[in-house]
Amino acid sequence: MRRTLGYVGAVALASVVAAASVPSAAWAEAKHSTAVVSADRTVWLNPGQTLKAGDSVRSSNGAYVLHQQEDGNLVLYRGTTPLWSSQTGDSPGAFAAMQSDGNLVVYRGRTPLWASNTGDSPGARLAVQDDGNLVIYDGKTPLWNRHATIGVLAPGYPLKPNQYVRSRNGDYQLVQQEDGNLVLYRARRALWSSKTGGNPGAVTQMQKDGNLVVYLGTTPLWDSKTGKNPGARLEVQDDGNVVIYDGSRPLWSTKTGS
Repeated sequence: MRRTLGYVGAVALASVVAAASVPSAAWAEAKHSTAVVSADRTVWLNPGQTLKAGDSVRSSNGAYVLHQQEDGNLVLYRGTTPLWSSQTGDSPGAFAAMQSDGNLVVYRGRTPLWASNTGDSPGARLAVQDDGNLVIYDGKTPLWNRHATIGVLAPGYPLKPNQYVRSRNGDYQLVQQEDGNLVLYRARRALWSSKTGGNPGAVTQMQKDGNLVVYLGTTPLWDSKTGKNPGARLEVQDDGNVVIYDGSRPLWSTKTGS
């Protein structure tokens, strides 16, 4: 059995699993079945298919494995190196379901632990690609990939270099750049930044205390000053505003809404 990913070892691209994003009976629709290899050698997890604890899907070139671990974590490996995870460890018995509505969800029993937030796209399916990417496609249109979080950055999750949170309408991206700067873009136009460039390797953390912090190692470079609000989350909205909410109460924003 593969080793369990720790918090630091996992690459988190998870987002909040709101009740509205997971149909109430969707957990029951999934069937345990084998991933499909298409004529172009892409390996697909199709609507209705699941990965139960211990199941894996390997890319057609054999270099990458998407493994549903027995501890509940869904992890993409290259060899023994973890590249991405759902950060759902400590949930033994969890399984991953590619739902017919287009949402990829990790469940423990009937409880959703993580979701790609790509529902409302019936027929969408997950590709385990030979280039090491995980992509959910609606036909030929990519909806999600392992570098992206859709809509929400949940408490406890980081953005590592080249990872981003994308608005649901696809117009805006909050990107953790390789140079250490956290930047909000519309297309190629920068609308806001943390002004932390010149710090390659910096990581942004949506902390469980509600504070959004850009760190270089253990040194904070910038923060939203929204601590003492446990459970607060960050949202990249369709209007271009990035907001930290405690429930429905806004705590901080980039003030970039249209």
